[in-house]
Formats: sequence, C-alpha cells, structure tokens
Amino acid sequence: MAEYLALHPVDPQPRLIRRAAEVVRGGGLIAYPTDSCYALGWHLGDKHAQERVRRIRQADRHHHFTLVCASLAEVGRFARLETWQFRMLRACLPGPYTFLLRATRETPRRLQHERRRTIGVRIPDHPVPRLLLAELGEPLMSSTLLLAEDERPLTSGSEIQARLEHAIDAILDGGDCGIEPTTVIDLSVTPPVIVRKGRGALGPIIGRAL
Repeated sequence: MAEYLALHPVDPQPRLIRRAAEVVRGGGLIAYPTDSCYALGWHLGDKHAQERVRRIRQADRHHHFTLVCASLAEVGRFARLETWQFRMLRACLPGPYTFLLRATRETPRRLQHERRRTIGVRIPDHPVPRLLLAELGEPLMSSTLLLAEDERPLTSGSEIQARLEHAIDAILDGGDCGIEPTTVIDLSVTPPVIVRKGRGALGPIIGRAL
C-alpha cells in the first residue's frame, strides 16, 4: 500500500520531502504535485520503475517521458542546446512547459524516444518538486499522472490513493493542482512545433520561434 505524505502546498515539511527522496532512491514510484498537474516520478537510473510506469500509463516504447531538472545547467547535461533553444528555455522556465530536445551522449538510451533520440525536459515552478530535486541532488524522471482509461489527469491525493494505492509506493499530497498538463514544444525541429497546448502560455514560444 502506498505511503501517504500530506504536504503543505506552499511550505512543504522537510522531513516529508526527505522521506519522498528516500522512496525514490530506494527504487520506489511516487505521485507528486507540479505547477500543471500531478505526475509520477522515479529515479532516472531505475529501469524497473520505468517499466512500472509504462504498465500504469499503458505506454509503448515511443512514449516520451520527461526529465525534471532543477536548473538549465542540469538540462544541458542531458539535452543538446543551441543558443536559440537555450534562450527559449530561459524565457519560459521555471514554468508549466515541457521541451523536446536532442539527447546528449550522456543520456541513457532507454530514457530517449526510441526512433528520434529526443528527450523531454522541464523545470517546474512548484515548491514540492523544487525541494525534492534539491534533496535528491539529481533530476527526476516523470510522466503525467493520466491513466489510459481516463480523459483527464488525477488531481487530488485522495483520488490518487483510491486508484493507485497498490500500484505506487508513495503519494505526495500537495493539494489540488489542476488537470491541465504542460504545454509541450518540440525544439528538435526548426521551426519549433507546439505538440500540445497546455497550461503554459504560447506568447513566449511564438515570439521567439518567428
């Protein structure tokens, strides 16, 4: 049964953040709030946890998972950034955006899109993932908490517990954070392509893509 961690949405308790990091380091799968909607999170080196997410999401091998980073410097370790791409990320992040970029050689192949060799990256503007990333000291692999049979993401801790208490290891309840996912922009092509319109405004993207 999943461990339930009731977090203050603005000032999360450090002991609960440390506990969540322990779960991730131990190979666990967590549900956590972001600045768009809830997401599943797991250690970037954990292949088994990633396969668990594939089963939960019913995602095939071409599904884009996301690398959640604390800074643009971390993004640069895993994604190749040209000057114009860096400027776009700097203008939009932290915020509710996911950017698809060409992966670097350092990025494990299983984290990349199998055919395109791209990876999704994002820097959320929410205290829970910010503190969790600081505690982990490394990026977190992530996927929107949208179940295959649902039309919208799960949005509350109690709802997640009812649906997934036997499928994941910890629920970080940071309050309702909405059902609108991130805006997804493919920066691996020129000009950039808006793959999904979500919570992030398009103004900063369109203005720099023209």
